[in-house]
Amino acid sequence: MSLRLGDTAPDFEQDSSIGSIRFHEWAGDSWVVLFSHPADFTPVCTTELGLTAKLKPEFDRRNVKAIALSVDPADQHREWIKDIEETQQTVVGFPIIADADRKVAELYDMIHPNQSATATVRSLFVIDPARKLRLQITYPLSTGRNFDEVLRVIDALQLTDKHTVATPGNWKDGDDVIIPLTVQDPEVIKQKYPAGFMAPRPYLRITPQPDK
Repeated sequence: MSLRLGDTAPDFEQDSSIGSIRFHEWAGDSWVVLFSHPADFTPVCTTELGLTAKLKPEFDRRNVKAIALSVDPADQHREWIKDIEETQQTVVGFPIIADADRKVAELYDMIHPNQSATATVRSLFVIDPARKLRLQITYPLSTGRNFDEVLRVIDALQLTDKHTVATPGNWKDGDDVIIPLTVQDPEVIKQKYPAGFMAPRPYLRITPQPDK
């Protein structure tokens, strides 16, 4: 199954490190970062899950829940969590899905045979409270993810959902934003962008970031 941006994220019920989870119910009215890792007790994954645990205050501030997945069983997840917490000096405060039957991996197309016929690649999905898929990134097995980029994109998504703006390349929270080409009426522009804008080209209108 191939998922595309704007699709409804498939629901599922599956075992996890904290017991059985029904995904949509667990997500509630939060944003979700769902990410897969190839296997428990592996070095890159250990650093990634440790980093995610340390970022919990940042996720909380953005109303985001994190949830990880691999095809290993729940009891193995629980043992591995002890290693993560000890080696990364953190507390894993999010569940790890035990996708032993690969049900979720197949729903989200997380197994890429040219990388591995059995292990999930480093897939990452950002899902909004309406359960719509808003971002998907796939990393190779050998490359750890950049979670600063994940936070940056969530900031951009939440800002552009609230205001009629777009974000330029390398944008970070607080930087100037762009007025979309769909907004052309001068009165609407005055209303929506009271701080004004600069236009080095007619199609490139730059305005200060609105308040969140």
